[in-house]
Amino acid sequence: MKIAIVCYASHGGSGTLATELGLRLVRRGHQIHFISADIPYRLIGPWKKNIFYHEVETLDYPLFVGEPFDLALANKLAEVTEQFKIDIIHGHYAIPHFPAIYLAKQMLKKKGINVKTVSTFHGTDVYIVGEDPTLKDVVRFSAEESDVVTAVSDSLANDAKEIYQLSKKPTVIYNFVTITPEKRNSKELREIFAPKNEKILTHMSNFRQIKRVPDVIKIFSSVDKKIPSRLILIGDGPERNTAYKLAKQLDVLTKIHFLGLQTNIAKLLSISDIFLLPSEKESFGLSALEAMASGVPVVASDTCGVPEVVEDGKTGFLSPVGDLKKMTEDTIKLLSDTELYKNFSEAGKKIAFEKFDDQKIISQYENLYLSLLK
Repeated sequence: MKIAIVCYASHGGSGTLATELGLRLVRRGHQIHFISADIPYRLIGPWKKNIFYHEVETLDYPLFVGEPFDLALANKLAEVTEQFKIDIIHGHYAIPHFPAIYLAKQMLKKKGINVKTVSTFHGTDVYIVGEDPTLKDVVRFSAEESDVVTAVSDSLANDAKEIYQLSKKPTVIYNFVTITPEKRNSKELREIFAPKNEKILTHMSNFRQIKRVPDVIKIFSSVDKKIPSRLILIGDGPERNTAYKLAKQLDVLTKIHFLGLQTNIAKLLSISDIFLLPSEKESFGLSALEAMASGVPVVASDTCGVPEVVEDGKTGFLSPVGDLKKMTEDTIKLLSDTELYKNFSEAGKKIAFEKFDDQKIISQYENLYLSLLK
């Protein structure tokens, strides 16, 4: 099959999943065309056969309030589909991808070209965009016009149907393990981040308000008072400065490593002891899954799709959103009990590679595509 994948190039979960999906489909003999404003970060590296990247360029014209990216994207989609005889266009994240795909499909129909389309909800395109009346109707319309709509968790599928008032619930296809775990606890690497053999807590996100990064700082500060620790923060976004100021206020700034955007996530997780994810909403929790696959227990909020990934009391501990006292106590409990920690670590790896195995999930997408082409 020839498949066009439309995604954001950023380090967010939707861009990561979309890129890794395409890379694995190539290994199965399919031809993949990535279409984005910039090259997806996980695509950077040695080029392989049957992988193509098409940049969406926009017109910077004084009359426009903003660059018309959605229209440029629709035009590029139609152009690439016609030129390379694309079978499937798969859009990840609702805005602007779903409407642009719909417009491209209508343009192609005028030329007698019938391309099949798949649209995948990833999280904030439901929980944030879905609450915005200026975008809600266009997302609903363009999603309903797609041949198939999917969501990355059962919770998200239910919420998408309710919030957008869709005629039917999206098909659930989970995210999959997108990293190859590395050998744990490299002494040399640990000493860089924890020179006094402190415990290492880690958080990774796009630092949006919904991720509650200040809660991560507060939990770390409380844990550090009981068990000497260090905190690794991976990612960047609007809440970074807030987190920095809070760390300074709580006098833990010197024990926190703000690493920004990183590509070798597996190496950093290999030295992590606890993964913190106190989000207000989390459609799936891809970062939590990557932590589990690396043998790192997760302390997270009991919200949205997280319980579908993290099993409370088995691979991590879940708490109500904002319950920092319990999250702190759970973290200390895991760091203080060697046997409990070992059980959680092993169970996390087992579940990650049994329930969210990449080949299993890729087959689900592959079968979905094939069913549209019959």
